[in-house]
Order: sequence, then structure tokens, then C-alpha cells
Amino acid sequence: MKVKISPSRLKGKVTAPPSKSMCHRLLICAGLSQGESHISNVLYSEDILATLDCLCAMGAEIQKGEGFVKIKGTLPKAGAFHCRESGSTLRFFIPLAMLCDGESRFTGYGRLMERPMAIYENIAKEKNITYKKDGDTITVGTGLVSGDYTVPANVSSQFISGLLFALPLCEGDSRITLTGNIESRSYIDMTLSAMELFGVSAVWQSENTLYIKGNQQYKANSLTVEGDCSNAAFLDAFNLLGGEVSVEGLREDTLQGDMVYKEYFSLLRQGTPTLDIKNCPDLAPVLMTIGAAKGGCRLINTARLKIKESDRGTVMARELSKFGADIKVYDNEIVVDKAELYAPKDDLYCHNDHRVVMSLAVLASAYGGTLKGAEAVAKSYPDFFTKVKSLGLEAEIYDD
Repeated sequence: MKVKISPSRLKGKVTAPPSKSMCHRLLICAGLSQGESHISNVLYSEDILATLDCLCAMGAEIQKGEGFVKIKGTLPKAGAFHCRESGSTLRFFIPLAMLCDGESRFTGYGRLMERPMAIYENIAKEKNITYKKDGDTITVGTGLVSGDYTVPANVSSQFISGLLFALPLCEGDSRITLTGNIESRSYIDMTLSAMELFGVSAVWQSENTLYIKGNQQYKANSLTVEGDCSNAAFLDAFNLLGGEVSVEGLREDTLQGDMVYKEYFSLLRQGTPTLDIKNCPDLAPVLMTIGAAKGGCRLINTARLKIKESDRGTVMARELSKFGADIKVYDNEIVVDKAELYAPKDDLYCHNDHRVVMSLAVLASAYGGTLKGAEAVAKSYPDFFTKVKSLGLEAEIYDD
């Protein structure tokens, strides 16, 4: 999909889309529950569809409606799990598959199978569980049991969440000890919160240790998915470029780490801040964009951007340079220098990354530009362009 954007000023009210991160968690807990759950305010993005597909493969009964899902849960069953390009789905379901009798196969596309999985490989080796990777397929066997697990804390929190979903179903109690500095703690807290809503308890026993009681059962619930701070940031970003957009539907007491975007945007308005993205890596593309448009910025703890849907730091620097931005990407930091921006002469490529699409659309609203590969936005926010056009974005959409 190609989107040609002309300079335009956005104005109006818009409701933040549902939180993809919390939706994953609520759907999985519902899929493990006794009885029928009703989850409302569901946006059928590619990643959420991947999780629903995997719940079906696991044995849950799914009924999709207009913005809601009814789920009759089950204990996990072995099967064929197609994760599309959702890293969250893949990492959340592998420990559940390790509870099943028999082998399960995981498949995906894009960069999914290039993303690090060593945590589960090591656990499988320690517990004598089958774990085989062959091209774009991962095969895992049964054998996950309760006990003590040690996990590096400076990797994706999705591994920790995956274990948290599965270990309460084991017979004995378990502990997960995190070594090093914890990244994305807020996402772990979101998982604990979702589990609690379905009657399952796991708690921080100390600063770096999680305690999970065994022999628990998930219990069905009816819940509404809260608004998404990650994607709300792209909507709010138009305000730093002259827009008047009011973003509604975010919880003030949210556990989402990306709610920090409001503080970071304020700092970007004031000067050239140093922004730590250790607990909010998904904000990096929009922070780079606004930094380029304003007085510059420095992002630290950026190493994990290399293993997202794209090498986000590198590709954002490449595409923003077409507007005249001056950006330097290092191993664990990114420096965006102040520069005079202008309309890009070349097409902007989205690198199969939904957050790159939205970031480039924000800057193109000020200078114009043509985005190629914009269909990647469907991964998290399929109606993004419909929403921003309703706010006044002048955009022509073509099949590419």
C-alpha cells in the first residue's frame, strides 16, 4: 500500500485504540480459563489475530464479534501454532505448549523467527524438553514443570510473561529470578495484573524474584481492553507539529510503561533531552521523529531496537534523513541533532514495521511525503489512516 501525504494540520477528538499488549494478555488468560469469558474493545490487528489463531490451535473456542471476543477456555493442547509476525504471541505460547502432551509446531513469517529465542532454548535444554528450530519452524515438546528458573532481565519481558502464564498450571510452586537490570518491568506488571483478573496469583517476592503458586486455575471473566498508550503517542505527536488533536480513552492509572510518552513529549518541546527508553522501546521511532522536528534529542538503552520488526534505529535514521534529519546510531544510544527539515524528494520506505509507518506519517503531515509499504500498519493499528484522515490528514491511498 502506498500513501501520498500532503502537508496538513490535524484537529479534533480521537479515541485511543485498544491496548495491544493488554489485549494479548486478557485473551490468553481467557483462553486458559474455565467457563466463557467476554473481552470487549478488541481491535483485530494482525498481532491480535495471531493470538486468537493460537488460542484456537490450543483448543479454546473463539467467537469473534464486532469489537468483542467470546472465549470458552481450555487446558492447553498440543497443536500447530501460526504466529504470523507477532513476537508476543510466539513467546507467550511456547511455555504453554511445553505443558502439553506431544509436540507443537510454531511458524511465522517476516523477521519473526530471526528474533532471539535463546531463553527458551536454554530452559528446554535444562529440563530435557524437545526444542528444534528448522528454518521458519520451531518444534517444542512437553516437560515444563514447576521449580526455580533464572532468566536474564535485560532481554524481552515477553519470555518472563510466557513463563508466568504457564507455571501456575504446574503442580508445584515456582520462582523466576531475574538477573541484571530489569528492562520493561511495566510489561511484567501488566501480565501479573491480567492474571489476577482471572483469579491467578503471581507476586514479586523481592526486587528481582517472582513467586508463582502452583495448582491454580484461571477463571472466566468479562472485561474491557483499556486504551493503548503506545499507539496513542502517534496520535498525540501531531500536536507537536501544529495539530490540535485530543486523544481520549487512556487510563490515568495504567500500568503501561509507554504512558511516559506524555512526559517525554513535554521534554522534547522544551529542549534537547536525553530520554531513557529501557522501559518503553516502542516509543523510539516517534521520539526520533519528534526530536528531528524539534530541537533534537538523545535516546539511551536503544540496543533492543535492532531486534524489532525492523532494525528500528537504523531504518528510522535512514528514512528521516530524507527530510534532512541528522541522526547517529550507536550500539546502545541514538543521537538526533537539530537540523533544518524539508520535503523529501524520495519515497519513504516503511520496512515492514508498523511503528515506522506511523512515525513517517506524522512527519509527512508537516512536510509531505509518499510512504511505500504502509500496509504494515495493520500489525497493530489497521484503521490508523482512517482515523487520521478523519482528523484532517490529506492522504491518498493506493495499492502498491
